[in-house]
Amino acid sequence: MKALLYHTPGWAPGELGARLAEAGITRRCVRSPGEVERTDVPSVVLADPSSDIRAWLDARPALAESGVSLMALGTEGDLAPDLPAEQMLSALRAGFRESAALLVAARARQERDELVEIGIKLSTEKDYRTLLNEILVQARRVTGAEGGSLYLVEEQRLHFALAQNDHRPDIPFVAYSMPLDEHSLAGYAALTGEPLVFEDAYDLPAGAPYTFNRSFDERYGYRTRSLVVVPMADHAGQVIGVLQLVNRRGSDEAGLPFGGAQVRLAQALAGQAGVALENSRLYLEIERLFEGFVRAAVDAIEQRDPATSGHSERVAALSIGLAEAVDRADAGPLRHVRFSPEQLRELRYASLLHDFGKVGVREHVLVKEKKLYPTDLALLRERHAYLVRSADWRLEQARAAYLERHGREGYDAFLAGLRQSHAADVARLEQFLRVVFEANEPTVLHQETRSQLEQYAQQTFEDVTGAPRRLLEPHELRFLSITQGNLDEEERLAIQRHVAHTYDFLRQIPWTRNLSGVPAIALGHHEKLDGSGYPRGAQGAEISIQTRMMTISDIYDALTAADRSYKPAVAPNRALDILASEVRAGMLDSELFQVFTEARVYAPR
Repeated sequence: MKALLYHTPGWAPGELGARLAEAGITRRCVRSPGEVERTDVPSVVLADPSSDIRAWLDARPALAESGVSLMALGTEGDLAPDLPAEQMLSALRAGFRESAALLVAARARQERDELVEIGIKLSTEKDYRTLLNEILVQARRVTGAEGGSLYLVEEQRLHFALAQNDHRPDIPFVAYSMPLDEHSLAGYAALTGEPLVFEDAYDLPAGAPYTFNRSFDERYGYRTRSLVVVPMADHAGQVIGVLQLVNRRGSDEAGLPFGGAQVRLAQALAGQAGVALENSRLYLEIERLFEGFVRAAVDAIEQRDPATSGHSERVAALSIGLAEAVDRADAGPLRHVRFSPEQLRELRYASLLHDFGKVGVREHVLVKEKKLYPTDLALLRERHAYLVRSADWRLEQARAAYLERHGREGYDAFLAGLRQSHAADVARLEQFLRVVFEANEPTVLHQETRSQLEQYAQQTFEDVTGAPRRLLEPHELRFLSITQGNLDEEERLAIQRHVAHTYDFLRQIPWTRNLSGVPAIALGHHEKLDGSGYPRGAQGAEISIQTRMMTISDIYDALTAADRSYKPAVAPNRALDILASEVRAGMLDSELFQVFTEARVYAPR
């Protein structure tokens, strides 16, 4: 069929009918614009005066959009109803030419809209492998190709990245690479930046530097015929890949060659694909950059505070495990909560970096293991040793003075009493040191021990210059009198400020939109639902679900960690009991804790 003539029932072709048939024009009778179908051949509607001319005229713009030309007969129309056959045929030919132009314009609009839609689809796809597959799928669709392959240019080599074939979907894909030179079709297109188009891949131009590799066809009994090879370039014009499309579908097995329209479509799509691939690669590079930064930050934290080595990684693993368990929930209040891959990545980064602010805490506070700093404990040991030596010296002085005054008379009894007194002095000093060691442990301080410390703080001795000194200095008493743990109030506040340091640091990073919540999630990991946490005293709905999950994970790991020298590790069951008590007290999210325990998120995997 070369052309199609729609006409209304009131028009009779008469002698014109034979001429239309000879010209390859098919006729169809229609009663209303709704019966006109869109076709790929030039089409004309001929509406006679007995039909509703006004309805046809109103439908003219819609018909033109579909590539159909309208010719209305009568006083309101374009032509007189009684035109001679030859003039009518001439008018119809003009209408078919107009329809052909309309079809070209309609196809151009369709191709434009299709390419815009494809461009949007490619630009929003972030997964690199999915993007590669989508590029090849769309390229084959718009060109009608039976199969195709995609090559990527990397480090002066062509990497065979993907292949598709509707005729032989069973053929396995095998990745490989080859030199980037003119000997292959893909290499030639990549180096020259020009497309290659062949009606038969087995019949290439004589003297061409490239050849067609038939090994695939021979191995799988396939026959490659029509072929188009199109380079893909980035925004700077640098070729980053090659599209190769084979065997345009046709009515017979041999298929059709790729025409100019298909090549133009392939080139347009390749341009979009090149930019989309470049954007995707940049996205991956940004992700790798973030990942590298996060790893370096975690290393910096652990080098600053070796006692908590591995804590950030474990908290991240627990938090992600809890989020994935919530994702799987199909009952209860959390059944509608779902996390996208971007939200999981955001939670992971926040968990890995939640303690980064510790780099802003004074190191001696950060790594403090006991109540006293090592230098303070060393001074106490030296003080004790000095007092023991002083007691020894006093014994020797008293013994020598007795012998000088009294000789050996009564010496043995005197010496026995002297040694007894000396032993009592040394015992008191040893008891002093034992009390200091006992109080120095980061455990609960008993009232009896506290009373002993206060008594020691009142006692004095003379130093080497004869000046009076306290047995226990005020700052030593303050640290040793810490009721629980190893930090005094000032030190505890300094440690707590690490959360604010973390937030201030993370806010300065230009996070992508999908990761913009990292600072806020990390800020709240010490908050409690009842408002008893820090640094803001946030409560209830003010604390995001991501932060609530991280809080449970952080507390569990802090309790069970075996690498902290200042406290013994708590058994998992005991840690769960402690968490449960905080849930009952309204500090932690009960629903999240239930998922944490029932899904055994804490169990090693």
